[in-house]
Amino acid sequence: MLANPSFHAPLLHTNRWRLPLSCNLHRSLRPKKAPRSSSSLLFSSKSCSLVVRALAESQASEINPSSVEAPPGVAQPFSVKIPVGDRHILVETGHIGRQASGSVTVTDGETIVYTSVCLADVPSEPSDFFPLSVNYQERFSAAGRTSGGFFKREGRTKDHEVLICRLIDRPLRPTMLKGFYHETQILSWVLSYDGLHSPDSLAVTAAGIAVALSELPISKAVAGVRVGMVGNKFIINPTTKEMEDSELDLLVAGTDSAILMIEGYCNFLPEEKLLQAVEVGQDAVRAICNEVEALAKKYGKPKMLDAIKLPPPELYRHVEEIAGQQLGKVLQIRNKIPRRKALISLEEEVLTILTEEGYVSKDETLGTAETIQDLFEDEDEDEEVVVDGEVDEGDVHIKPIPRKSSPLFFSEVDVKLVFKEVTSKFLRRRIVEGGKRSDGRSPDGIRLINSQCGLLPRAHGSALFTRGETQSLAVVTLGDRQMAQRIDNLVDVDELKRFYLQYSFPPSCVGEVGRMGAPSRREIGHGMLAERALEPILPSEDDFPYTIRVESTITESNGSSSMASVCGGCLALQDAGVPVKYSIAGIAMGMVLNTEEFGGDGTPLILSDITGSEDASGDMDFKVAGTEDGITAFQMDIKVGGITLPIMKQALLQAKDGRKQILVEMSKCSPLPAKRLSKYAPLIHIMKVKPEKINIIIGPGGKKVKSIIEETGVEAIDTQDDGIVKITAKDLISLEKSKTIISSLTMVPTVGDIYRNCEIKSIAPYGVFVEIAPGREINDKGQLRLSRKALLPNANPEKPSLKQRTSSKENAASQKAPDKGTTKKAVNMPKDGLGEVNVELSNDTSSNPKPVSSHTTNSAEGDALPQKIIKRLVSSGRDEPDTNKERPKKSISKAVTSVSNKDESSLVNGEAKI
Repeated sequence: MLANPSFHAPLLHTNRWRLPLSCNLHRSLRPKKAPRSSSSLLFSSKSCSLVVRALAESQASEINPSSVEAPPGVAQPFSVKIPVGDRHILVETGHIGRQASGSVTVTDGETIVYTSVCLADVPSEPSDFFPLSVNYQERFSAAGRTSGGFFKREGRTKDHEVLICRLIDRPLRPTMLKGFYHETQILSWVLSYDGLHSPDSLAVTAAGIAVALSELPISKAVAGVRVGMVGNKFIINPTTKEMEDSELDLLVAGTDSAILMIEGYCNFLPEEKLLQAVEVGQDAVRAICNEVEALAKKYGKPKMLDAIKLPPPELYRHVEEIAGQQLGKVLQIRNKIPRRKALISLEEEVLTILTEEGYVSKDETLGTAETIQDLFEDEDEDEEVVVDGEVDEGDVHIKPIPRKSSPLFFSEVDVKLVFKEVTSKFLRRRIVEGGKRSDGRSPDGIRLINSQCGLLPRAHGSALFTRGETQSLAVVTLGDRQMAQRIDNLVDVDELKRFYLQYSFPPSCVGEVGRMGAPSRREIGHGMLAERALEPILPSEDDFPYTIRVESTITESNGSSSMASVCGGCLALQDAGVPVKYSIAGIAMGMVLNTEEFGGDGTPLILSDITGSEDASGDMDFKVAGTEDGITAFQMDIKVGGITLPIMKQALLQAKDGRKQILVEMSKCSPLPAKRLSKYAPLIHIMKVKPEKINIIIGPGGKKVKSIIEETGVEAIDTQDDGIVKITAKDLISLEKSKTIISSLTMVPTVGDIYRNCEIKSIAPYGVFVEIAPGREINDKGQLRLSRKALLPNANPEKPSLKQRTSSKENAASQKAPDKGTTKKAVNMPKDGLGEVNVELSNDTSSNPKPVSSHTTNSAEGDALPQKIIKRLVSSGRDEPDTNKERPKKSISKAVTSVSNKDESSLVNGEAKI
C-alpha cells in the first residue's frame, strides 16, 4: 500500500520510479537483488518524505508460471493452437514478459519465437511517420551454438536479421492509427530453432499477435505466411528441406480482408502463377487473423484510443484556402529540386500568414506536455547514468504526471502535417482529374531512359543507368573464392555467397546533406531485392568460376532507385563478360486507390514507374523485376487498408508492359556492353587431381601452397576436397609457373615419358640420381629406370629397345599397367642439352611406349575437365588471342582427349584457362 495517499495507483504501472534531482536514494536502505515478490523497498530523502513499502509474502515457493494468478492489469496465462497449412502453431502468452504491453511465444515444430511490444508512457513530438522500431535477433543458443566472435555473444544486427525486421515492420505500419505518437518498440528473439521450420514468417505472425493483444491502437490484426511451390503445388510455411526444391519463395502478410505486403523471389514465374500463390497465402493469412481477432477480444488489453491526437479539422480548411491555388501551379513543376524548393517556400508562407492572423503561436511549448528530464537514463543505449545513487533493475522510479496545457492556437507541427496531407490530396486529384502526372506523363508512361557501359576503364565492368531523375552507377568486380561473402547464421555455418549486390544511397543523390556511415536498413533491403532479382540470370559456378560483386551507387534519386539498380546491374554484368542467361529490368508501380473522391469512377488508378512524390502521396509501392515473360523478384508495400487480388493482377500486367519498354531502351545502350572479360580481370585456371594428392599441394600447415604463391606471384590457390584446384592470377606467366609446380607435385611417371633439362643430383658407380620433377628424385630401389642412350640420335634402330631388354617378369607386369591408367608429365631436361631421358618403370613397361613432347607440362595426375567447359572458359576472355598463342585450340582438345582416353582420372594440361 502507499504511504502517501496523494500518489495515485497508476504510478505503480511501470517497473521503475523516477525521482527529482533533490530526492536521493538512501544507500543503507537500498534493497538487495531479490525476487520482487519477497522484496521490501524503502525510499527516503531530506526533501521528499516518501515511503513505499511492498508487502512481502510470508512464504516463497517454486510455482509453475501457468498456475500463477497474474497481478491486476497483466494478462492471464493462456495458450491456443492455430491451424496453419498442414500443421498447427502454438501461441502462448501470460507466461513470459508479463510487464510488456503485449508478449507472446509462437512455436512451430521446435522453433520458438518470442515477441514483445512496449509503448512509451509519454507521447513524442507529432510527426507524419509513426514512431515504431523493430528489432529481431537470432540467438545462437537457439541452435545449440555460440558466436564465433571474440566476445562470444551476439553483436550488431546482421543483414538477414535486418531484412526480417523490415518484414515485420512493413505490414504492421499501415494498420497503426493516425495521431498516435507514443513511441512503440517491437522486440523479437528466436529462442529455439530446429533447422526445419523457418523463424522469419513465424516472427511476422508473432508480432501481429503481440500487437493485437497490446494497448496499441490498430485497425486490424496482422499475420504472415511463407508460400513455396514444389512440383506445381503450393505449400504454406514449407520446411527448409521443401524450400530446397521450391521454385518460389513468397512471403505474404495482411489482414482478414486484404493484402498489406508481399515479397518474394522466383525463377521467371509467370504473373498468373504468382497471383495463384498470393491467393493461397491470403487464405492462410485470413484464417490466422480470424483466430487472432477472437483472442484479442477475449484476452487483449483495452486500446489507448484516447491518446490519439489529430489536427483540428478547421486547420485543413485554412491551409487549402491559403495555398490551394498556388499548390496547383507548384505541382506542375516537372523537375524535383525546383518543385521541392517551391513547396518549402509555400509551406513557410502558409505558416507566416496563419501566424500573422493569430492562428499559430510562436511559443514552442504550447500544446506539448511538460515533463521532467529523465535523470536516470542516458541516450547511450548501452549505458545507464544514475545521479546521486545506484539503481538496480528491480528498483522502481517515480514518473511524474505530465501537465498538458490547453492549446489555444494551432501548433506549427500541426500546420506542417496538414500542409503535407493537403499537398498529397492535390497531387492525387491532379492525376485522377487531369490524367497527367507532375512530369506530364500518362498513368502508364515510362520516363526517358539513357544508359552507357564501360565508362570506368579499370573496373571489370561498369554501367550508368538513368531513368528520368533516377540514376544508378553499377560496378562489377570479379574475383576468386576468397572474395566470397561469408555469412554466419542459424541456418548455415560459414555460408559463402559467390554473388552479392551492395546498394548505397548517399545524401547527395537527393541534393541534401546527411550522415555517412554504415548502411541503413533501407539500403540493406533495397540491395537484397536487387541481388535476388539478378541472381537467376547468372551462370553456374562450373561454367563461370568467379565470385561476382555488384556495387550500385545511387547518384540521383527520384523514385525507383532499387529497380534502377537492377537495370544498371544487369548491364554492368554484361559489360564484365559474365555470360548471363537473359536481360532483366525492374519497375516500380504506384496506385491511387480511392478515385471516387476526386470525381473518378472508383476504379483504382495504377501508375507505372513512379517518382518519389508519387510514392509518398500514393497508396502503393509495388516493385517487380524480371524478363519479358517471367518474374524474378517482387516487393509490395501498401499504405492503406490493403488491396485485393484483382488490383494486384492489374498492377502486375501493367508492370509487364513497362518491363518490355525498359528492356527495349536498355538494348539501345551506348556504348554497348563489352560482353567479354576485361584485361584487368583475374585469370582462373581449374585443375583436377586425385583427392589424395591435395595434401601434397597444401603441405604441412599450408607451407607448400604458400611457397608456391610466393614463388610464382599468383593471387590465390584454392583447393577442394574433391580434387579441384583453382589458381587465380593476374597474368598468364605466373599462372603457368604455378600450374607447372602443382602438376609436378602430383605427377606419376609413365613408361615412355620424356624429360628434358633434368638435373643430376648425384653420381654412383652404377648410375646417376636424376631429379625429373621438383621433389621427385629417383631412388636406387629399381622401381624406376631412366635411359638416355635410348634417345641418342645415333642409336641403332635394329638393336633391341630398352623395353625388350627387360626381364620377362617386368614384361608380364607391364601388360597389366595400361589398366591402371597412369598419367604423363614433362618437366625439365639435362642442363647440357645433350639429349633426352626416356623413362621406364621396372615393374611397369608397355608394349608400345610413346614419347610425349611438351613445352613445359605435358600431363599430370587427376581427372580431365569436360571439354565443353574448357571451350566456354577459353572463349570468354578478352585476352583470348594471348591465351591461345602458346598452343592452338586443336592441340588443346587433342591433348585432353588423348589423356582422357587412357584414363578417366587424368589431369587437364592447363587448357581450362580464362
